[in-house]
Amino acid sequence: MTLTAQPAEPTLDDLARDILRRNDRGGYTVPTGGLYPFQWNWDSAFVALGFAEFDRNRAWQEIESLVSAQWEDGMIPHIVFHQHDAGYFPGPEVWNTGRTPPTSGITQPPVLASVVRQLWEQEGADPSHPRMRALYAACLKSHRWFHTYRDPLGNGLVMVTHNWETGRDNSSEWDHALDRIDTSGVGSYQRRDTGHVDAAMRPTQREYDRYVAILQFGRSSGWDHRVIADQGPFRMIDVGMSMMLLRANRDLLALAEAIGDEAAADELRGRVALSEQGMDWLWNEEVGAFCSRDVITGESSGLVTNASFLAFYAGVGTPAQRQRLLDALERMGRSAQYLLPSLEAGSRDYDHRRYWRGPIWLVVSYMVARGLAEQGQADWAERIRADSTRLIIRSGFYESFSPETGEGSGGGDFSWTAAMWLAWCGQ
Repeated sequence: MTLTAQPAEPTLDDLARDILRRNDRGGYTVPTGGLYPFQWNWDSAFVALGFAEFDRNRAWQEIESLVSAQWEDGMIPHIVFHQHDAGYFPGPEVWNTGRTPPTSGITQPPVLASVVRQLWEQEGADPSHPRMRALYAACLKSHRWFHTYRDPLGNGLVMVTHNWETGRDNSSEWDHALDRIDTSGVGSYQRRDTGHVDAAMRPTQREYDRYVAILQFGRSSGWDHRVIADQGPFRMIDVGMSMMLLRANRDLLALAEAIGDEAAADELRGRVALSEQGMDWLWNEEVGAFCSRDVITGESSGLVTNASFLAFYAGVGTPAQRQRLLDALERMGRSAQYLLPSLEAGSRDYDHRRYWRGPIWLVVSYMVARGLAEQGQADWAERIRADSTRLIIRSGFYESFSPETGEGSGGGDFSWTAAMWLAWCGQ
């Protein structure tokens, strides 16, 4: 009698690689089928780190396909609509930016330079690396766009003109600013997101009306970024993007120095120093954390979010401020089964299942953990990595996870979660 060998069960590495391959649309990756059928800006940056673990060419290609849609003024849009898909709202006809390929009219967190540096260093940090040099130029143009259009206070911090730009779409940080948005002219439209996932995990209809109203203002301006920055109805200094741009400017500076672009290096040193000095404007002594602030009113959100801990990733904060942040992390560690929640439990409108009001997103956890390790907090960094690993083992490759139960939420078979497994959690 001949025994037939049974095929081995696929490992999590196998499953993660399969997700990236299945979500590959030919040079770019969608976050997940159905819910997000196009190319998203910061998703692609993190996805590149996953591809780099088994296909270096494909990793570079992911970023190159994104920057191919960069605007002449330097903005890298938050969505690139490479192919038609009627199952998503708001699609290219709603944005109406007049671009080829069609894009949205806003951006997303500037993490590209940090990822480009990481890929380049993994390959030996050769200053003549042609793909790095081309992407360096695109990143420099993008950063100059931020410096020109998104630093209204001249203190090196990043203003957003739509909450979608933050990547933390409906965080409670934005509630008070969104309350002021006039939705009387929004009209009727058909959301698509709630057809793919449980509506209890998504923004409410009231919130979504405000998102559409902000979009309509940008469209009515002809996507004039000067008008939007000066007159837009939603203008917040985002703690997350401010921290990420500071880190990205340092990483871009390292590339500039390697290439020998001294003029850009001097410019970037000035931007880094400006941001380091300006970051204290976001410190909220009452809550002991860096918090987003409203440009129009000056009001601090007063909320401890996962973005607050990006201070370690950005390398900012006095010893006393960092200790207050560690105290907040300790509180979260006691109140949650898994780190790192997107909002501290007990905060206004905290919900462990609803989009960015409590659930864990591993890409933010990754940046926070990396920063903690670099700043001498190896135990906290490992706690966050270990919790992230347990979430995937328990629930799979979801978009986000409950910090209380570990249950997956949002989209399944999610590209950047698979990438985080390959590049970070599973190592």
